[in-house]
Order: sequence, then C-alpha cells, then structure tokens
Amino acid sequence: MDASGTPSGWPLDDRGPAYGDGLFETVLLRDGEPRLWAEHLARLARGCRVLGIPLPARGELERPLADAGQGLAVLKLILTRGSGGRGYLPPAEPEPRLRWQVLPFAPAAGRWEKGVRVRHCRLRLGIQPALAGLKHLNRLENVLARAEWSDADTAEGLLCDSEGQLVEATCMNLFWQREGRLETPRLDRCGVAGTLREALLARLPVQEVGMGPEVLDDVEALWLGNSVQGLWPVTRLDDARGRALRHWAITPDHRALQAEAHALLGYSLPA
Repeated sequence: MDASGTPSGWPLDDRGPAYGDGLFETVLLRDGEPRLWAEHLARLARGCRVLGIPLPARGELERPLADAGQGLAVLKLILTRGSGGRGYLPPAEPEPRLRWQVLPFAPAAGRWEKGVRVRHCRLRLGIQPALAGLKHLNRLENVLARAEWSDADTAEGLLCDSEGQLVEATCMNLFWQREGRLETPRLDRCGVAGTLREALLARLPVQEVGMGPEVLDDVEALWLGNSVQGLWPVTRLDDARGRALRHWAITPDHRALQAEAHALLGYSLPA
C-alpha cells in the first residue's frame, strides 16, 4: 500500500475483486472534513453486520483524512473480507483489507442551476432484500445500465426492479414532489440507500413509497441526488430510446429541496 492507501496490486485471492465480497463508501471532503460522516459510518457498519465482515476501528477509517488537504476532495474507502475461505465459502475468521484513495473534486455545478435530462433504462435490478440498501462491491447491474447511453446530454438513467418498481438512478437516489408531498422510492428490496437520502429522510417529511415509473407522469418536481454531487433538478425525462416523455420548469419547489440538501454538503445554491 502506498501513502494514499491505494494498493499497488490486490492479491489474486482477495475476495473483494474475486467475488465482490466487500463494501465501499464515497465521501465528500471539504478542507479535510468529511460531510455526512456519521451516515457513511452507519451504512458501512450495517453492511459489515450483514456481510459478517469485522468493522475497522474508527481511527483506521479516519486515517485517510490526513491526506486530504484543503479544498474539495472525494475519499473512496474500499473494505473487503480479505483473503481465505474455499471458493464461495468465506473464512471463519476474516482478516479484512481496507484500501482508500483521495482525489480532488469539483461538482457539476451547472447541473444544479440548469437541471438535467435523464432517461429510463432497459435493465432491471434483481430483487434481493438481504443486500438492499448496502453499497457492496458487486455493481455490475449499474455498469450495464450506465452502458445504455453515451450522449453527454443525458446525465443519468432511472432503474426499476424486476417487478417494475422504480428504485433509483445508476449512481443517485430519486426524489419527487407529488400533490405537494415529497416522496422517494422504498429501498427494502434492492438499491443503494444513499447517505444524502438518509440525512434528508431524518430531517424532512419525505415518504418512502413503492411505485412504478408511471408515478412520474403526475409529479410536480423531480430530483436526483447523492452525497458527492448534491441535488440535481430534472428538467426532461426520456424513455429508454431517448424520446422525450416529460418536461419540467425549475421552480421554487426545486430550490427549496436543493437548499436543504446543499446545506448538508456545504454547497451554495444556484444564483
């Protein structure tokens, strides 16, 4: 491991790259201070409980912060079960490996102001309640979904599960306003429970709902968000072939939820 925590090479028998047997967190740092750190630690701890991986001591998890310096950066923590076991059978006493990387970061601020265009994806997420909400290392569904488009005008793709319930975007959570109520998809069967989503659920009356994509026909406002990029208003929704389905003008309702989210991350609102 070098000074940044980045491995010069994973052992071939490490269960992380071999099986996706591990977890990761992507954390926004501002002048070396992690944003939503309590939520990131809580999600990592939950993932460790579910997977049966020992949780590193807090001091070990915070060691990379010394490398951050001033300004904005992103810390990526990767925790694997380590080596051992026989085939898929995990070792009885895991010796986890923790790796990290800290890189400078600049958010896509233009998307805060002007909003984004998104599309539906053809790929459907598998339903697995045991892993629902976790940020585990097996993200092939997201990779395949993201490969469905390459045009720069499309910022994200929306994903449903195999039974047609709306879940998330490829790397962001969904929020919408319907009849004046804030709602977000329920994530008890699949999907990643983002830390910005968790923080907003704890602070605002956001209702978790199980709905198909047709719900978006009736919403007054739609957002995408995560703990690194902040909250993007959606101004256009396309089908999986790139044909426009809905348009939204950005309103004070969009800015109100952005203000709540960006206060948590230390971002300024669009002018």
